[in-house]
Amino acid sequence: MNRRGLCCAIVAGAVVSAAPPVCAEAAERPRLRVASKAFTESVILGEIVRFTAEASGGEAEHIAHLGGTRLAWEALVSGDVDLYPDYTGTITQEILANFDIKNDAELRAALGERGIAMSRPLGFNNTYVLGMREARAAELGIETISDLAAHPDLKIGFSSEFVDRADGWPGLQKAYGLPHQDVRGLNHDLAYQGLESGAIDVTDMYQTDAEIEQYGLRPLVDDRNFFPEYQAVLLYRRELAERAPEVLAGILRLEDRISAAQMRRLNANAKIRGKTAAAAAAEFVRDEMGLDVTVPADDEVSEFRRVARSIWTHTLQHLFLTSVSLFAAIVVAIPLGIVSAKRRLFGQAVLGTVGIVQTVPSLALFVFLIPLLGIGPGPAIV
Repeated sequence: MNRRGLCCAIVAGAVVSAAPPVCAEAAERPRLRVASKAFTESVILGEIVRFTAEASGGEAEHIAHLGGTRLAWEALVSGDVDLYPDYTGTITQEILANFDIKNDAELRAALGERGIAMSRPLGFNNTYVLGMREARAAELGIETISDLAAHPDLKIGFSSEFVDRADGWPGLQKAYGLPHQDVRGLNHDLAYQGLESGAIDVTDMYQTDAEIEQYGLRPLVDDRNFFPEYQAVLLYRRELAERAPEVLAGILRLEDRISAAQMRRLNANAKIRGKTAAAAAAEFVRDEMGLDVTVPADDEVSEFRRVARSIWTHTLQHLFLTSVSLFAAIVVAIPLGIVSAKRRLFGQAVLGTVGIVQTVPSLALFVFLIPLLGIGPGPAIV
């Protein structure tokens, strides 16, 4: 090797030897995608997980408001997300409804067959409860659901879903022998207003609803343990334990750390006091877990600016999705229309197929498309 080659080799060696620490540090920060469903509590929990993961050495992306249970579950199973918060009752009664799961061991085994693991409960059971105004309940001496039987004239208004669910009013009335017949179905948010105005006396709630604090309500004790448990847990891909063990260990510190009262306050901070989900989550992580986290400036903007920015962002997204899908539809529809006009039998088959497809709800289609196309504009455009 000549002198120039030797010098180049020495310089290259020095560069290579100096570079690995930086690259290694970047490579050692595993990335994970956290999802949350489309309601405030799930988004707050997703933000708490994001902050905890980042404080534990990971780089976390939070996909908020992903949708309902099925969409979040399919995204997890397909690997499009690594983790999302859910509830044991939802898992057993909706996701794994056909498995007749009787205990925690059977639940974990059924999840494990799909490559999914479950944390221990986060600390609160977000099941149904019945609620009354504190003053009205105190006046009548009502503390438990059984106490309602002595007051058949109470005006009862339940959310429309609760009126029809097997674990709702039909089963509850039978289990407690409640005599009430004048039971109306109404929107969940309107029920709280009805309680405040005195239009109704009793409604269904979730234990961590922010409105319990806002309206000064008394949750009635389910003294016969009718309602199933909805323990908040984290569902995550099992390979995360190998790919990011330290980050996962940091996230699992959330087990048994969030009480129902704390979750209720977090929901109230976001829904009533105008804080963003990120700000509410960061406050919990700092105060309750002692982690040094910083809310990005974009997450601390005023409520007006946040809503305005959200509207603008989603408007542009909507225009993009509809423009692309409309163009694609025209490209497909015009040739099909010409052929269908010339070939009667073919045209009937096309119209029949289209008629069937358009009756399928979009959310149902997403359940099938997300495992094939992943999360993003693809499934929406298709």
